[in-house]
Amino acid sequence: MAISPKTIGRLGLYRRTMQKMLADGREYVYSHEISNACSVTAAQVRRDLMTIRFTGSPERGYSIAGLLQSISDLLDDPEEQRVALVGVGNLGQALLNYFRGRRATLQVAAAFDVDPAKVGRVIAGTRTYPMQQIAAVFSKQSIGIAILTVPAAEAQAVATSVVQAGARALLNFTQVHLRLPRGVFVESIDFGVSLEKVAYFRQQGG
Repeated sequence: MAISPKTIGRLGLYRRTMQKMLADGREYVYSHEISNACSVTAAQVRRDLMTIRFTGSPERGYSIAGLLQSISDLLDDPEEQRVALVGVGNLGQALLNYFRGRRATLQVAAAFDVDPAKVGRVIAGTRTYPMQQIAAVFSKQSIGIAILTVPAAEAQAVATSVVQAGARALLNFTQVHLRLPRGVFVESIDFGVSLEKVAYFRQQGG
């Protein structure tokens, strides 16, 4: 079943919303409630849930526990996926703290940096290695995902290194368009573009 990256992103957002509702004691939810919480249309919510073949009832809506399970069955690998973070600067350390213990099946297993003061340290539960050990550590720990928070000038070389080491999915915070082999998935996060978008719509609404 081929599902678009945008749909996958929305399903992840629905899951976080459902987790909060379940913690608040809710058992059922309607599509319009999900849409209000996630800033998408109710029709889009229904299309997304039809994609994963999850249905509700007109009287009660969708079972929150059932919906959480269905989304998790799709998004989560039954085995642990191991992640490496490359670039342990301020942003890198913030991400290590954010991801620590957040998902049982998605673990940041190693970090890499060029700074001798960081190499060998355990930061937010993750050991930091020298860049020269990327290939060895990826192989030993079966790492298939990399988060890049390195300076822009180093981004392409680092991305090439982690792909050669076995990464097939990258979360890219470098603001650089990466040229990588076919079959490698890249999700790029550009804070500057996001802030410009927010500023534009603030101007339109002002």
